[in-house]
Amino acid sequence: MYDYLIVGSGLFGAVFAHEAKQAGKSVLVLERRDHIGGNVYCEEKDGINIHKYGAHIFHTSYEDVWAYVNRFITFNNFINSPVANYQGHLYNLPFNMNTFRELWDIVTPAQAKAIIAEQRKAIKGEPQNLEEQAISLVGTDIYTKLIKGYTEKQWGRSCTELPAFIIKRLPVRYTFDNNYFNDRYQGIPVGGYNKLIEALLDGIEVRTGVDYLKERAAYQDVAKKVVYTGSIDEYFDYKLGQLEYRGLHFETERLEEENHQGVAVVNYTEREIPYTRIIEHKHFEFGTQPVTYITREYPADWHRGEEAYYPVNNERNQKLYLQYAALAEQEKNTIFGGRLAEYKYYDMDDVIKSALERVKVELAK
Repeated sequence: MYDYLIVGSGLFGAVFAHEAKQAGKSVLVLERRDHIGGNVYCEEKDGINIHKYGAHIFHTSYEDVWAYVNRFITFNNFINSPVANYQGHLYNLPFNMNTFRELWDIVTPAQAKAIIAEQRKAIKGEPQNLEEQAISLVGTDIYTKLIKGYTEKQWGRSCTELPAFIIKRLPVRYTFDNNYFNDRYQGIPVGGYNKLIEALLDGIEVRTGVDYLKERAAYQDVAKKVVYTGSIDEYFDYKLGQLEYRGLHFETERLEEENHQGVAVVNYTEREIPYTRIIEHKHFEFGTQPVTYITREYPADWHRGEEAYYPVNNERNQKLYLQYAALAEQEKNTIFGGRLAEYKYYDMDDVIKSALERVKVELAK
């Protein structure tokens, strides 16, 4: 009999497991995949750590979370400075003076502000969809070249069919600053994210290749409590209906060149190009290997049984999630946490903070 059976070895499960073990609790971790780490898992090839499930760049302003992860690993000083490619023209992200200079051949913040202010006038009244909301925030040029196609690929539908609330704000900087994040701390674990997960799960029994929901009967009585980090609707066998997600498909290629695109991430913002971005993994850790690996990331419709990536947070899905959350509260000996169990788009630091808060409350009982 274990104190905790933890379903999933991603950040939420690994942090919860570590803290429980440190408190003297016995823990068993089950992982459906053949490796630990969830979506932050890295696959090493030719000395390059490949972010197998998409780019993961750690950034946070939480002092406590930053101090926590630095107990286990060392971070490098990587700064996320992605580039957008629209019809062969390159633009810096997030939207800043370098972007505006390339778009309009201007040099001062006042010039950029004037152009955006004039273009925003194209929308009269309250925005009725994502297209109108975006134009009301950043104008027509930025929307057309850098938002429209990328967003439509990401969500699989026209911006005029997407609700306005998806884009509540768009970062616009009137400085020559290409740092994508505003957070105080940022970097990539030296040696990849596997180092963090391995340190968190050190000394803890982990069984990979085990699908808890398919083998629930076999594990029904092995622990006093279950910590579940999978999809909440799947836990309840979709009995209230199926939540919607967006899927992703990755194509990774080894290239016999030292440097393919000169930056870790290039977004492709045209609707006609099927992938949303190309990731060149070696740049996350300033690699000098004679070869490189790139990954093309394709958004996709999600189907049951596939890996779910992004929740579709529209009104219908939020209403359904709240119904499942009410059912979850009735599961007396099960704790639901993490991106899929809470049907929430979490940054990594938010996942860790959530896990630390949940386990603290749990261990105080």
